[in-house]
Amino acid sequence: MRALLISSLLVSLVVAPGLVAADDHEGLKAQLEAAMASDVRTAAEKERDRNRKPVETLAFYGLEADMRVVEMLPGGGWYTKLLAPVLRDEGELYLAIGSGRAMKALADVEGFDKLKETASDAEFSREPGARLYDLTLPSGLGVKKADIVFTFRNYHNFSEAGRKAMNDAAFAALKRGGVYAVVDHTRRHMEADSGENVRRLDPVLAIKEIQAAGFVFEDFTDLHFRADDELRYEVGRRSVSGNTDRWTLKFRKP
Repeated sequence: MRALLISSLLVSLVVAPGLVAADDHEGLKAQLEAAMASDVRTAAEKERDRNRKPVETLAFYGLEADMRVVEMLPGGGWYTKLLAPVLRDEGELYLAIGSGRAMKALADVEGFDKLKETASDAEFSREPGARLYDLTLPSGLGVKKADIVFTFRNYHNFSEAGRKAMNDAAFAALKRGGVYAVVDHTRRHMEADSGENVRRLDPVLAIKEIQAAGFVFEDFTDLHFRADDELRYEVGRRSVSGNTDRWTLKFRKP
């Protein structure tokens, strides 16, 4: 009887963590699917779900409902509209750097009252004729001990110095063990700049730069691999728009 009890206890210790993880994943999936179905989102935003795969992407990065999360450069708030409902009750969501458009769009929307804007003193600049922005962050991201810092399809917009400012600010904002989640459009390795690749970036270069900021490269996923994107054309061209090959990289602060 005693042997059976011990055996049962050992099985529970081994199996329970996996069951908890599965339950957490299903819970996150249900929350995200509810947010995806919300009337807050436009038909055009919902149409992009098939391509952007937000449930799988956010699960890959380990999002949980009680986390402190920063979204850098949220744009019009495509991901904000999914992250905010999930994090509203138990977690925190900060919108950092150029977040005015998303904050304005969601300011009076029910359920988005706990959004926090930070790094509003960020300064963008670029030299005449330059296509990439420099970035100055006088106060960093204004957040400490974050669990995840996200930036979706923004990295390519900045110069080397601007990207360094982003990476350093993300590192400072994260707790030890925190995740830096970066997604962007793929450029061929070591390909020189051209009019067709202005919004693409070499993932090997991104890894090198982000590791130089102190991060450990932990993982990648092929969720956004697109074999029919030949990496030849500007991402806004009709032949590839909405279906670009994107690298999806996960880094961790040691």
